[in-house]
Amino acid sequence: MTDSAFAFAIGPGTQDSQGNWLDVFYPQPLLAPAPGLVERVRAFASSEPLTREALAGLAATVADDPALGPLTARLRDSERPVACTLLESDAAPGSVPEAYLKLHLLSHRLVKPHGTNLEGLFGLLPNVAWTDEGPIALPELAERQLAARLAGRVLEVSCVDKFPKMTNYVVPTGVRIAHTARVRLGAYLGEGTTVMHEGFINFNAGTEGPGMIEGRVSAGVFVGAASDLGGGCSTMGTLSGGGNIIISVGRQCLLGANAGIGIPLGDRCTVEAGLFVTAGTKVTVLDSDGQPAETVKARDLAGLSDLLFRRNSLNGAVECQTNRTAIALNEALHQHN
Repeated sequence: MTDSAFAFAIGPGTQDSQGNWLDVFYPQPLLAPAPGLVERVRAFASSEPLTREALAGLAATVADDPALGPLTARLRDSERPVACTLLESDAAPGSVPEAYLKLHLLSHRLVKPHGTNLEGLFGLLPNVAWTDEGPIALPELAERQLAARLAGRVLEVSCVDKFPKMTNYVVPTGVRIAHTARVRLGAYLGEGTTVMHEGFINFNAGTEGPGMIEGRVSAGVFVGAASDLGGGCSTMGTLSGGGNIIISVGRQCLLGANAGIGIPLGDRCTVEAGLFVTAGTKVTVLDSDGQPAETVKARDLAGLSDLLFRRNSLNGAVECQTNRTAIALNEALHQHN
């Protein structure tokens, strides 16, 4: 083995009564950790929680590291299970701790969507009850609810899902999120991103920032800077029938309210409100005089810039013409100090 590695992190996690990982919290994940550090921590890396003896050894090994030293010292004194995860390469995750490390890398802005191998991740993660007492394995939920009631409390179950909300693990700088449950861990939110109440950003998806998200950013979709996704609009992602086409939205684009796309957009594109453009949508391309020139499938226009997609209000045809108006975001809305 060489001393290079793809990523490294340590952090506390949660296990069920059978010792299965439910989640892991990595406060300071490292992308491409220094070779010297890799050499020192490799012996401690495991898919199993560190023993007290191993954790003490790791703490002594990295005591001189300005970031990991204080963190590991705090973990050493905790009773929580601690994961020490070293990804030797950017291979598909093979355990829950490895999957959580990759999700943290995305939300910490260390890698962008499609910037790391997530093959098999969805099937690897357990379905968990996310509560105000932390994650709980579903077979153990009823007993925990009864115990809470007998103690005079209500166990609040916020959702049942494979993915937790991002803000319980990572809060990126310079963003606004009106409804935190609508942004999953593994989302990438660039500086200046605003996610309104009805906005949603899935894992392995996100925004370059700044941008306004009032619609759905599905898994695998990346939105360029200064683009606006209007209320109720949607993007077809890698988990929702997008096929082999990677859907993306370029810079200075506008998806109108309740619009949708199943093709990637270049820069400065507009899709009018209520219009859903899939790869197979027949589109009438207009010439410089606004006259029909040819009819193509929308996939033939994938990735092109300066396009305006609209529906002809007289005959119902989907039309495309040159879009000469760049979308200008209100700068005041994206000052997230």
